[in-house]
Amino acid sequence: MKGILGELRQALLFLTVLPLPASAGSAQQLGRSMAYFPLVGLGLGLLLAGAHQVLLIFFPPSVGALLVLLLLIYATGALHLDGVADTADGMYGIRDRASRLRIMKDSRVGAMGVVALLCLFLLKVMTLSVIPSAMRWQVLIALPVVGRWMMVALAVLAPYARSEGGTGSVFVEGVGRRELVLATLILAAVLLGFFRLWGLTLLAALCLAVFLLERYFKARLGGVTGDILGAVCEWSEAVFLLLCSSAYFHR
Repeated sequence: MKGILGELRQALLFLTVLPLPASAGSAQQLGRSMAYFPLVGLGLGLLLAGAHQVLLIFFPPSVGALLVLLLLIYATGALHLDGVADTADGMYGIRDRASRLRIMKDSRVGAMGVVALLCLFLLKVMTLSVIPSAMRWQVLIALPVVGRWMMVALAVLAPYARSEGGTGSVFVEGVGRRELVLATLILAAVLLGFFRLWGLTLLAALCLAVFLLERYFKARLGGVTGDILGAVCEWSEAVFLLLCSSAYFHR
């Protein structure tokens, strides 16, 4: 039990801005903490759903959608947005693997990074805004769970791309099948609990997406990095919102 609580604590420290006492976990513990990434996502989702219900008392639904997404950025410390920008800068228009990895490691944000961040945020706000307010709470709870499961699954399937290591290498090299199984059980419980049969379709689509992304990044970079995992988290959330908005629109 102590080990599980330690791993959960590491996941909370990494994924949120909760003011927990700092703790230097071992590389193995950090990798094993990925099992609880979707559980932390569930906590974030409950926070978003609760805040959204309060926001609807004071603001119209579209403004509530904007504010609740800003809350998600704040609660996570904008952790994965840096990965969105770096991945866009490195992957767009660059042909060789070494140059892609070098550009992605550069802390400066280029033009493609800015464009990617703007497109991501606009897509999230617009798709969440068109989902009926009465049904939005389910989507908000599932949203961070989906993004964080994608990180776990891709980290398990793909090797780490940098030979010299990096922040993401601790997670990618320390995560394994145990973490993927636990993370998938949490994801499946959320999707099937809220969306029933459609949740099963979503689960299958996510598994296919992870398989395709693993093939893509392995071909282009030789694996994944921390930036790529962050970008995949954010863009999978955006695509999830896009699918939900389409499903509710055609009801």
